[in-house]
Amino acid sequence: MVASAGIIIIGDEILSGRTKDSNINWIACELDNLGIRLNEARIIPDESSTIIKTIQDFTNKYTYVFSCGGIGPTHDDITTECVAKAFNQKLYKDSEAMRRLKLHYEGTNIEFNEARQKMAILPTNSELIDNPVSAAPGYRIENLFVFAGVPKIMQGMFNSILSDLTGGKKLKSKTVSSNIGEGLIAKDLEKIENKFLNVKIGSYPYFKPGSFGTSIVLRSEDELSLEKASEAILEIVIKLGGKGKILDGNEIDDRSL
Repeated sequence: MVASAGIIIIGDEILSGRTKDSNINWIACELDNLGIRLNEARIIPDESSTIIKTIQDFTNKYTYVFSCGGIGPTHDDITTECVAKAFNQKLYKDSEAMRRLKLHYEGTNIEFNEARQKMAILPTNSELIDNPVSAAPGYRIENLFVFAGVPKIMQGMFNSILSDLTGGKKLKSKTVSSNIGEGLIAKDLEKIENKFLNVKIGSYPYFKPGSFGTSIVLRSEDELSLEKASEAILEIVIKLGGKGKILDGNEIDDRSL
């Protein structure tokens, strides 16, 4: 069975447009390298009921769930209390998290006040996730990994839990670059996808001065099916009067035909 994943991005600042999210793209690429299928990513507000419901929904559906944001020291950082409610757990002040935070603030002119101590409060039955950037830990509870929202911190946390993730075969990919319009080949692509059920096909039109075309991206664990489906699409492109070529996954489609 292929491991699945969901990403939850929490924060009004993302939804308002004040902050641009980059965490979904970064995690998606890492999961792809691990052979874990990202099935869904959702951006939600700092609202308790929405956070609790989304956590319960995702953790019931996916092998791994990654949440980003809402575990800082401010009043609107409510992710942890929502996680506790979602898993029916109590909150407690973790001694190891406190130790790490105290050590981090020692020798600075920043007071380790009550608000900052909030970052050491965790749901019971959770495990700390190391934060090599700024000390305040994330945590794991069951299949949910709770990260900070700041990209560099999130990435450090993610890299520290790689040994906890079990993936499968990495999806292979091929691209059929063509100089025909997406609308012309759409019906045929549907037929190819129905024939090769283990191959996912996406079509992406492009336009450049004096020409246009479609890049058709195929992804599958099965290399033989991938090759046959790619060849079938190229054959259709040629029958439709177009030109095309097949590129391996690591080749860039420069659209020169």
